[in-house]
Amino acid sequence: MKKKLALEFICALFILLFTYAAGMKLTDVQKFTVQISQSPILENYAGFVAWAIPILELVIAVMLVMARFRLMALYAAFTLMTMFTLYIIAILQFSYKIPCSCGGILESMGWTEHLIFNIGFVLLAIAGIALYYNTEERNTPAIA
Repeated sequence: MKKKLALEFICALFILLFTYAAGMKLTDVQKFTVQISQSPILENYAGFVAWAIPILELVIAVMLVMARFRLMALYAAFTLMTMFTLYIIAILQFSYKIPCSCGGILESMGWTEHLIFNIGFVLLAIAGIALYYNTEERNTPAIA
């Protein structure tokens, strides 16, 4: 039962993170697009990325609520957080210009703190996947 509760807690953290992040991006898509366009890695794809990322975050959040899609959503959360983490590493290591594209609470974090935050969520996703396989989650409905 403790494993199931831990899994629910991890899923809830990702739901909160992704809905908050998506909401911040979608409330001012134009600002988010401008911020992304300042990135030397994403500048050519800013218009697409500005919509794709928050939509993907919301889709993953919804999937985490539904037991049937929870494992797929945990893998998607792991993949997305790994991509964000690799992006930060690339910016910090190879970019001559470090843009700011965070909003809300995360805006007060520096790039190093953001990297640590992301690594923490990558590890949480791994823990969630492991817990999923070690509980009877596959056979029980998710909390609505």
